[in-house]
Amino acid sequence: MTEEAQKREIRNRRHFSFRLNVFFFATFFVFSVLIVRLAYLQFVEGDNLKELEYKNGSKTVPVPPIRGNIYDSTGKEIAYSVSTQSLYYTLDMKMKDDEAMALAARLVEVFDRLGDKSAKPLTAQDVYEDMDLKGRVHYAHQPRRIKTGLTKEEIAYFSEHRQEFSGIDIVEESIRQYSEDRIAVQLVGYMKKLSGAKALDKYKEIDKEQTNKALGYINEEEVGFDGLELMYQDELRGSNGIKEYPVNNQGEIIGPMKLTKPVKGENLYLTINRKVQLTTQQAIMDHIKFVYNAKGKQYESAHPTTGYAVAMEVDTGKVISMASMPDYDPSVWQGGISQKDLDAITFFQYNGTIREVQPPYEEYEQRKNHPSSLVYLGSTQKPLSVLIGLNEKLFTTSTTYTDQGYFEFGRKGHEVRIWNASNKANGKITAWEAIAKSSNAFMSAMIGNRLFQYDGDSGLILWDEYLKQFGLGVTTGSGLQGESAGVVDYFKSTKTEGLQSALIRSSWGQQAKYTALQLAQYAATLASHGKRMKPQFVQEIRDVDGNVTVGYQPEMLNSIDIPEEYWKTIEKGMAGVSVQGFDGVPYTFLRKTGTSQQDVGNRRRVENAVFIAYAPADKPKLAVAVVVPDGGYGGWGAAPIARQIFDAYDAEIGLYGTPRPQLYGGVQSASGSIDGEVGDQADVGDDAAANAGQ
Repeated sequence: MTEEAQKREIRNRRHFSFRLNVFFFATFFVFSVLIVRLAYLQFVEGDNLKELEYKNGSKTVPVPPIRGNIYDSTGKEIAYSVSTQSLYYTLDMKMKDDEAMALAARLVEVFDRLGDKSAKPLTAQDVYEDMDLKGRVHYAHQPRRIKTGLTKEEIAYFSEHRQEFSGIDIVEESIRQYSEDRIAVQLVGYMKKLSGAKALDKYKEIDKEQTNKALGYINEEEVGFDGLELMYQDELRGSNGIKEYPVNNQGEIIGPMKLTKPVKGENLYLTINRKVQLTTQQAIMDHIKFVYNAKGKQYESAHPTTGYAVAMEVDTGKVISMASMPDYDPSVWQGGISQKDLDAITFFQYNGTIREVQPPYEEYEQRKNHPSSLVYLGSTQKPLSVLIGLNEKLFTTSTTYTDQGYFEFGRKGHEVRIWNASNKANGKITAWEAIAKSSNAFMSAMIGNRLFQYDGDSGLILWDEYLKQFGLGVTTGSGLQGESAGVVDYFKSTKTEGLQSALIRSSWGQQAKYTALQLAQYAATLASHGKRMKPQFVQEIRDVDGNVTVGYQPEMLNSIDIPEEYWKTIEKGMAGVSVQGFDGVPYTFLRKTGTSQQDVGNRRRVENAVFIAYAPADKPKLAVAVVVPDGGYGGWGAAPIARQIFDAYDAEIGLYGTPRPQLYGGVQSASGSIDGEVGDQADVGDDAAANAGQ
């Protein structure tokens, strides 16, 4: 081998040795990195990776919370939740009517054979209507509840024969139960499934914002849709639990379930007193029946079918009773209401003490001839009218006015006369006597017409500002969904009747319609000498362990500073108002009756009974407002109902600080003390006579 060849071989061996060393080094480096990485994954990231592996290989199922209960002020249950098994039907769009009826008949056969014998039996027609094939009540995809409270035998049968009943499923759920006594049902409200409640902005926002479906609302859970059930939805609901199952990549459960228990909702303790509430409800129903059938002259124009009342504590704003009558059985909402039941409660499901509710006549031609729950104040306006007049220096407490039975206004040849009730001339009267005698002439001349003398429409604007400070023309601050601020006509009337007429008619309560809750707040503001309190329905909220999480705090919305002398003037007038049904009461009280008039449909004119009062007179504790549309004179059609409310409050809570049940051997019917009596009708706002004088 030549020397050159030997050198070449040596170089090749060196190159090979170098490459081999590089290869071994690279291999060592790679394995070293892998070993370090594996060690890191095992010892540093091991727990996190195991959790991630478990999470990715798990199935979560939300467990809906048990809703909190609602109690009255004494701790009696009004609304509560129980666990039950229910049968649901999911709509098959291809199913024909005769097939649906056949399925309904087969279901009823099982219900009759295996169901609870003490429960109300269902007919095939009932089940067919609940299936809601036309989608009148439910969305197409929304399961319809057919029956709740399944027995063990029914559950076993349907589970075994599931294939024989198309679209049928058994669901465990929490059912909302309500007191059989029907305690303030429209105030308490009702519930709907979330899937059917998204018409409300609250649930639209919830649906839009929630990202974790397992922790958020479940589409088929029931949520508050009206009243306190809606207003306190967040507190009552609680929060979901979670069932978490480990699964393999085929979705099969491969280990034990991990349960995070749901948190029960909080409990509401209301300001509503059960016994006072039941007395209020019964007094309204008894009295409207009495008035409707009464033969006396004072009842000739009365045709009541509904009544509304609110009792509110003066200093605290606590609402002790709130009744919108007639009412209904709220259990019809359980799991979705049938069209039949919905039709039956159409005129009773909404709270007529806070919003406009139409009279309960199915035919429109009948309905238009009767007033709704919103009525004019009538003469209950007059204490505030006099207060405004005094505070604006339109007259003094000693100013006299010669009441000749009417007040006349308008240009020559087109005069309009505003008459007192029965055209009664009261002679010389002062401000307090104008309230006691319910003088339309005084209100028109001394208040309405004098405000008209203000520049432009400043008198009407001033009038409106005063009324709002007493809660008239604004919402009460209750927080209830759908509350009305009332219907104010006096601004609109300036365009049709003129400013002068609008102010004059406003002065005796014929230019604005308000709710019973607004009237109660107005009466309480009179009683407290100008402090308008927020109506409160919940005195405390407690968690599942009974701990108070939210306590009651009174809240004053506004106050008005008026000299004490003026308050005493209107109180003297209110003390002199004639009223029926209060003979022999063991407490003092101040009051004002009202008979508001309005034109409706073909009947032209109806009279609505309105009444406000507070007691005791020297240290007011409770204010009450009663409205009976189409109830005739306020002193006859509404005042006796208020008597029963005051009596019940005094017996249960105490107008003088302690309950006095010994004074009341039993609450007499609202009509019992006035049958055959004849009383003053001075509260009638005789707009008819005014029109006749044009």
